[in-house]
Amino acid sequence: MICRLLEGKKGLIFGALNDKSIAWKVAERATEEGAQVVLSNTAMALRMGDTHKLAEKLNTIVVPADATNVDEINELLSKTMEHFGGRFDFMLHSIGMSPNVRKGKHYSNLDYNYLNKTLDVSAISFHKIIQSARKLDAINEWGSILGLSYVAAQRTFYGYNDMADAKALLESIGRSFGYIYGREKNVRINTISQSPTPTTAGLGVKGFDNLMDFSERMSPLGNASADDCADYCLIMFSDYTRKVTMQNLYHDGGFSGMGMSLQAMQQYNKSFEYDKEHPFD
Repeated sequence: MICRLLEGKKGLIFGALNDKSIAWKVAERATEEGAQVVLSNTAMALRMGDTHKLAEKLNTIVVPADATNVDEINELLSKTMEHFGGRFDFMLHSIGMSPNVRKGKHYSNLDYNYLNKTLDVSAISFHKIIQSARKLDAINEWGSILGLSYVAAQRTFYGYNDMADAKALLESIGRSFGYIYGREKNVRINTISQSPTPTTAGLGVKGFDNLMDFSERMSPLGNASADDCADYCLIMFSDYTRKVTMQNLYHDGGFSGMGMSLQAMQQYNKSFEYDKEHPFD
């Protein structure tokens, strides 16, 4: 169903790498709902991914920028405002990367240079784009800024590694800047804690398939897909959520409210019985 929910709105979307990306789905759906968008990613990601194909489909531009580099962010925001003819209404931060995860480093044996990179790319970049947007007065009043998070910011998930620390920092930045930007310009800032989603970044997490299966069994409504997340982002960009800010919003089929589901318990019982019958496997 298309409702023209974002008619006349304009936004900047970070992180649309390919058609598995949540940012990709958001860009498509936002355009369907009447918005204009500008796409951005790092120069390397643009070479590796399909962002230019998406831009052609949506009849828009791609502006290369490293979201950890303030000078590049400022240039990106300036070009975005030039393209739109002024300020815009929303931003999506869909950026995450951990060299420790990629290199198979255990959480108890992190490379701290890698950790600094994880935090800078996955969380501090959120602060940087918001700070630059505020200084340049890039966002219209009642605008909306979103960052994508995961429940590992609050709970321990084996294999999620230092990305959990990054997500916790991301959510904290959303709260802290949400107060400042809200009081000054009525700009709202929230994070969305999404179900595990098979994006390029997600698939790099150790045991991701098992994590997907576990959360599917635990969630009353099942895992939320990238398409589902895109729809939720549109609601948060729209005028219907003007008074929602500084929140971490769970979009996970109910997973975050669960202790143990019947499906998960049945699966555990099967494993328990197998272990009893095969003690030396």
